[in-house]
Amino acid sequence: MEHTPLHALFGVQVHDVDLRIITADDGYPEIRALFEEHSVLLFRDQTLSEDEQIKVAQLFGPIEDRSKGADGHDPVMSMVSNIDDDGGLADTESMHLKQLQAKQLWHTDSTFLPVPALINIAAARVLPSSGGETEFVSTRAAWCEMPPELKQQAAGKVFWHSYAQSRRQIDPELAKEDIIAMWNDEAWRSTWTNPVSGEEALYIASHVFAVDGMEPVDGMALVAALIEFATRDGTVYSHQWRLGDVIIWDERATLHRGRAWPYDEARSLSSLCVTARECDGLDSVRP
Repeated sequence: MEHTPLHALFGVQVHDVDLRIITADDGYPEIRALFEEHSVLLFRDQTLSEDEQIKVAQLFGPIEDRSKGADGHDPVMSMVSNIDDDGGLADTESMHLKQLQAKQLWHTDSTFLPVPALINIAAARVLPSSGGETEFVSTRAAWCEMPPELKQQAAGKVFWHSYAQSRRQIDPELAKEDIIAMWNDEAWRSTWTNPVSGEEALYIASHVFAVDGMEPVDGMALVAALIEFATRDGTVYSHQWRLGDVIIWDERATLHRGRAWPYDEARSLSSLCVTARECDGLDSVRP
């Protein structure tokens, strides 16, 4: 598949592909190979319906289940949007908007779940006149280029993750919301090994609240130093969305964050995570 770089360290735009007609045998193997190598894939000028977006996601594995087993599990699309349930725009002081603002912290999706995510596939649905970018960095590149002293501090560590940790950084009340507080703390190793290439990537997020074997202050100082290094100047790809854009990214080997936009304008992305499996290297990140 023809592709061009998005950033010197990672990411490609894949050209002349209609994601609606990709199947497990035709197109997906090539896309999966690009995904394993480049971590972030951009497809422009797509016309995916939500059902078609789900079908593309399912090529990578099972759709993430956040129901905790309640009433079965059907694929549910997450809307990253300031459009509220009534079709209006969320108030700037609402918990709805604060949840979006929490997504503006550097994070990896679903590290607070019992089984974390392999991918997110996001599609632009409604865009504002400005802002609303999504920014990415490669944590594989970060691990490779990390100064030896910092790398030694992080190697072999176990990080504890909590959904509430990232949310309380925006508003302590947000962390108490049922959808946030329902999840137990989860522990993951500091690196995830890609089973295809054997390369390691730093596995970290704004959800981290503690490091095994370290005093709280020292542990969080290490987490802050690692994220700061991974997101330093020159490492970030900032994506300005266009209608028709679809991005698939590797949750094992990237950090991402949203950016603000004029909140009196609508902005909506449809987003779907796929759960990682043993074939995706899940054992490598288990403590």
